[in-house]
Amino acid sequence: MNLALSLPVLIGLIAAALVFDFLNGLHDAANSIATIVSTRVLRPRYAVLWASFFNFIAFAFFGLHVAQTVGTGIVAADIVDGRVIFGALMGAICWNVITWWAGIPSSSSHALIGGLVGAGVTKAGSAAVVWAGLTKTIAAIVLSPLSGFFLALLLVLIVSWLFVRALPHSVDSTFRYLQFASASLYSLGHGGNDAQKTMGIIAVLLFSQGYSGVEFHVPLWVVLACQTAMALGTLLGGWRIVHTMGSKITRLTPMQGFCAETGGALTLFAATWLGIPVSTTHTITGAIVGVGAARKVSAVRWNVAGNIVTAWILTMPAAAGIAAFFYMLTKVLA
Repeated sequence: MNLALSLPVLIGLIAAALVFDFLNGLHDAANSIATIVSTRVLRPRYAVLWASFFNFIAFAFFGLHVAQTVGTGIVAADIVDGRVIFGALMGAICWNVITWWAGIPSSSSHALIGGLVGAGVTKAGSAAVVWAGLTKTIAAIVLSPLSGFFLALLLVLIVSWLFVRALPHSVDSTFRYLQFASASLYSLGHGGNDAQKTMGIIAVLLFSQGYSGVEFHVPLWVVLACQTAMALGTLLGGWRIVHTMGSKITRLTPMQGFCAETGGALTLFAATWLGIPVSTTHTITGAIVGVGAARKVSAVRWNVAGNIVTAWILTMPAAAGIAAFFYMLTKVLA
């Protein structure tokens, strides 16, 4: 039986969730703008404005399948209470801050999932986990970067064949314009998938406290609040990670940037439609590696990519451990 929360505590938890969403936008801004900045199609200040706009309007294009998965498909909704949500958010926020400070493009999404599992298991053991939803999410850790990689690689090959007789200057000029479209699509996919994870957290908290009726759903004000928080975070950008994503992995031309963004966007659109909370970081990194490898294998700085993969592996268990600590802390202090 979950204890009822006082209104100030409930408001505080919702505020903490929106802080996470803001940090998610801050941390993952690089995912949306790294390629268009590194190819010098847009200056950083204009790129973040562009990305934040499409982050915000994403709710108008996608359903709320990802929010449903996060709210009820990772841990059982009936074990969720204020302590579980607090632990999950603290695990995700702390890991986000650590990796943001270090300039490592880890996954905000999987930090949140790891935090939710860590706090849920600490409260109720392994029975708290909805294994079907968690298994699907873990599988996406591998599948989303692979999908981004192969789609981007395929697009590079198709585009190279189509423009084989074109002058390099003409190709560069054409794809500078096309990158506006691909960057928009990627930012739309980013806002559509990532903001829904926080929507799911707030919605299941409201549901557990009896504020949203007898059936789980996501209120409109929660949708708008989460999209706004993410858009504001993106607006402030994450310049440390932009540098890693945009230039340290491989150098990009406008054509390669277009292919990376389009491959990543297609992956995010499919995942969001299927209700799978994937990592936008994993997806765009896989796509960037794909376009680099299409040129030549040595064009990719594999040591940097390897460090990023290590961060991916550590994210869920690290966030889960931090979440478990904060959950136990609330038990001790209560």
